[in-house]
Amino acid sequence: METKQLGKTGVFVSAIGLGGMPMSIYNRPPESQSIQVIHRALDLGITFIDTADSYCKDESDKHHNERLIHQALASYKGDVSQVVVATKGGLMRPDGNWTRNGNPEHLRETIRVSFEALGGAKPIDVWQYHSPDSNYTIEESLAPAKEAVEAGLIRFVGVSNFSVEQIKRARDVVDIVSVQNQYSPWERQPEIDGVLKYCEQEGLTFLPWSPFGGSRRHQDLQDIPAIAQLAKEKGVSVYNIVLAWLRSKSSSILPIPGASKISSIEDSVNAINVKLSDEEVQKIDRAT
Repeated sequence: METKQLGKTGVFVSAIGLGGMPMSIYNRPPESQSIQVIHRALDLGITFIDTADSYCKDESDKHHNERLIHQALASYKGDVSQVVVATKGGLMRPDGNWTRNGNPEHLRETIRVSFEALGGAKPIDVWQYHSPDSNYTIEESLAPAKEAVEAGLIRFVGVSNFSVEQIKRARDVVDIVSVQNQYSPWERQPEIDGVLKYCEQEGLTFLPWSPFGGSRRHQDLQDIPAIAQLAKEKGVSVYNIVLAWLRSKSSSILPIPGASKISSIEDSVNAINVKLSDEEVQKIDRAT
């Protein structure tokens, strides 16, 4: 497995990660299947797993994905000492909906529960503020993360759904190693708003969420001729082409495709071997 540095931390992780969300929201697979998926990802060399306290069905189910990942790591027969788990806090799931909560007291408490859900034996590898809440300043909401770093509950901090200006403000509060924003063939905003360029310049890892467009759009990849044609020519899936396209867009990008089936994560890992020429990248750019 190819590796890359997480921010400027000196910690190296797999160049493709595993997104845990599909294992814990609606239509979640049986727990045993999810654990098999995580174990297979580890077998394939994946050492970066992305989760969140809100990857669950509703508020009564909060932290489900974190606990699932901890269970999978604890039951794995191989070495997990180099595995980095990145979680997030700041979104709520009332009745299955998604709402923001940047209240410092809430974030302080959810960091504590995430620490316990992930095993409580060592600091959370990466904790990311999930999405800015306009009811609180960036400084107020990230103060608990800084406190948690100092208290040994968190090792590294990241942000998600942040603009360049918000990232800069966050970095004035606490050291930031990663930025997780939406990026896919249908969502090209990071190229336009300067976030991708800023991550490159500052040595921050960029984690593109929903790289295949989410559950509503991932089937539509077959309908983009440039992607479908390249997949056919190279004998790989359209998902491989998208992951290769993302990786070619910036050296700071670390894709985190979600998976709830062994076949899905096996396919995603294959994207490591897919190389696109500048002309092929431009072809996809024009088509999307």
